[in-house]
Amino acid sequence: MRFEPFALERLQSTWENRVAWNLAESGVHPLRVEELAETDDERHAVLAQELGYTQTNGTVELRSTIADLYPGATVDHVQVTNGGSEANLLALWHLLDRGDEAVLMVPNYMQALGLARGLGSLVKPWPLVLESAASPRWRVDLDALDRLVTARTRLILICNPNNPTGTRLSDSDLDGICRIASRAGAWIVADEIYRGAELDGNETPSLWGRYERAIVTSGLSKAYGLPGLRIGWVVAPPALVEELWGLHDYTTIAPGAVSDRMARIALAPARRRKLLARTQGIVRSNYPLVRKWIEARAPALSHVPPDAGAIVFIRYHYAIGSTALVERARDEQSVLIVPGDHFEMDGYLRIGFGAHPSNLTAGLDKLGTMLDSLPIAAASDAR
Repeated sequence: MRFEPFALERLQSTWENRVAWNLAESGVHPLRVEELAETDDERHAVLAQELGYTQTNGTVELRSTIADLYPGATVDHVQVTNGGSEANLLALWHLLDRGDEAVLMVPNYMQALGLARGLGSLVKPWPLVLESAASPRWRVDLDALDRLVTARTRLILICNPNNPTGTRLSDSDLDGICRIASRAGAWIVADEIYRGAELDGNETPSLWGRYERAIVTSGLSKAYGLPGLRIGWVVAPPALVEELWGLHDYTTIAPGAVSDRMARIALAPARRRKLLARTQGIVRSNYPLVRKWIEARAPALSHVPPDAGAIVFIRYHYAIGSTALVERARDEQSVLIVPGDHFEMDGYLRIGFGAHPSNLTAGLDKLGTMLDSLPIAAASDAR
C-alpha cells in the first residue's frame, strides 16, 4: 500500500497554529475539560480514572450509550475508535481490496479518496449536482449513481451532512442509494460526523437501519465540539464489527482511558442534547456573519447556504487558482482557509465559521482586504 499525501490535513496541521486567524477548521470552538465535566461527581470520575488500557473496542458503557443513538443497535454493533478518521480507515481497510470498485460522493472529505486509492481500488467519482435555480442547492443524482454502480462495485461512500458543501441528504435520497447498492450487493459507508450540527435544528436522517450492508462512522469532533478527545465509532452488523476490532488491534489498540470516560459524560442523553444545542446555536449565530460577508462581494463570491456544519463552500471568480489564493491569504493576512483544490474543485474555497464571533469577523475582514485587491476573472476565464 502506498498512500498519497493528504493535502487538507497537512495544510491544517502545518499552519493552523501559526496563523493569527484560523478559518480552516470545520467544527465549532471546542469546549474545555471543565465545561464538559461540569459537576463535582463528573470531575471526580475523570480525575479518578485509572490510566490503564481500556476495553480495546470501547468500554461496554460507552458502546451501549452509542448504540442507543441508532435504533436496533446493541453493544455488539459498535466499535469505538480514535476519532472518526480511524473509523473510516478501519471500514475501508476491511472492505476494499486491489481491483475493487468504490463509488465516492464528491466533493467529500478526501481521506476516503486517498484510502481507497492507496488500497488499490478503482475510485469512481459521483458528483453532487449544483442546481442554479432561484434557491440554489446541492443535490444527489440517483440516476448517475445507478449508472456508476456495477457488479464489481464493492462500496459506496457518502458524507452526510456533506463536507465541504454542508448539504444533507433526505430520507428518499438515502433510500434510493440503498436500493442501488442492493442491486450490486455493495456496502455503503456513511460518514455522519456532522450529524447534529444542523442550522435549523432538525437532525439529518441517518443511513442506519435502512439496509443490511449499511455502515455508519461518526465521532465527537464536529457536532459535539470535542475534537481533542479523539473518540469516534463505527456502527455496523456485529460480524463486520468483530472483523474491524481485529484490525483495530493493529492500529491504535484502544481508546484513551480518559477520553472513553469523558465520552460517556458527553453522550449521556441530557448532556448530548445540551452539546448539540450549543453547536446549533453557534452555527445559527455565526452563519449570518459569513453570509453577509459573501454577499458584500457578489458576484465575485457566491455560495449555496449550508444545511449543517460550521463550513461554507464558496465559489469565486478571481483570476487566481485556489491554492495560490490561500497561500496569499496566509502570507499576507495570516488567515488560513482551505482551497477548493483540496477537494479537486479549483475555483472554490472552504471557510469555517465556528470560531468566536469576534475572531470570525476579524479573520473575514483580513481575508476580505486581500480578496478585494484581486482582479476579477474575465467571463471566459471563469472556473
